[in-house]
Amino acid sequence: MNWQGVKVLITGAGGFIGSHLTERMVELGANVRGMVHYNSRNNWGLIEVLPKNIQKEIEIFTGDVQDPFSVQKAMADREVVFHLAALIAIPYSYMAPASYVDTNVKGTLNVMQAGLQSNVSKIVHTSTSETYGTAIYTPIDEKHPLQGQSPYSASKIGADKIAESYYLSFNLPVATIRPFNTYGPRQSARAVIPTIISQALTRDKIKLGSLTPVRDLNYAKDTANGFIKIAESEATIGKVVNVGFGKGITIGELAQKIAQLLHKDILIETDEARIRPEKSEVMQLICDNHLAKELTGWEPQYTLEQGLMETIEFIRQNQGLYKPDIYNV
Repeated sequence: MNWQGVKVLITGAGGFIGSHLTERMVELGANVRGMVHYNSRNNWGLIEVLPKNIQKEIEIFTGDVQDPFSVQKAMADREVVFHLAALIAIPYSYMAPASYVDTNVKGTLNVMQAGLQSNVSKIVHTSTSETYGTAIYTPIDEKHPLQGQSPYSASKIGADKIAESYYLSFNLPVATIRPFNTYGPRQSARAVIPTIISQALTRDKIKLGSLTPVRDLNYAKDTANGFIKIAESEATIGKVVNVGFGKGITIGELAQKIAQLLHKDILIETDEARIRPEKSEVMQLICDNHLAKELTGWEPQYTLEQGLMETIEFIRQNQGLYKPDIYNV
């Protein structure tokens, strides 16, 4: 697809994956409007760290997906919508579950309704592999049962079903992308890879929670490309499509791999505060990405080592963005 001049809205453009997708869409020549969460400081999130030549090509819309009028204004005259705005941290969802329903479920409802009223040509809605919960079988395909093992995952299941209902009830051209664990430059220390790297760069002993959960790690640029491929394919309308690397690694193995890449010996300490409730922790996530390949031709281009090296370099150069001395919820 030729994206030159296509009018695109990206909700959550100031977030981790959103900033990578926004950057890539500008590079492809799209007319990009980035919706970022309003704040009185006029801070645009991770849009602020994009190269200046990219920033100047983005139309910034400050608003809130919880407000239907705000969403409607943001979507005016747009053709393709990427909906990424969400509350995402699992530990914080234990503390503020109502906020997750308001942002993730009601926010998605507002996006779908605005898309219907604006007659957009495609919406790509963002799900998460956390909706699968601990794997009943692996690799996990799109037919795997959904399990709400945290308020976060439950809210995303609700959001996914809202999107599905608008396709089935109103024929809204929506596709749902279900990314597995994405990592890369700009990711906050609430995620495990920046947590490991930021600690390992500054000390020989790091603190982590459980070391046995298995995660499927996909590099941010590959995930952003998955969004684009799903948007381009007519075959994805009405479907949920997994996007993940296709291999799993335990958190303990991941920490040791990062230590090797840093040429350091590190001691891992268990921090009880970082361990999730037993029934809430998702123990195994490994992606079956065959449907993405079949419908869109997407497949990951970065190895884990390549992605980790780029992430390490970013964190090394931006250590002021991280607080390795505390547990980032």
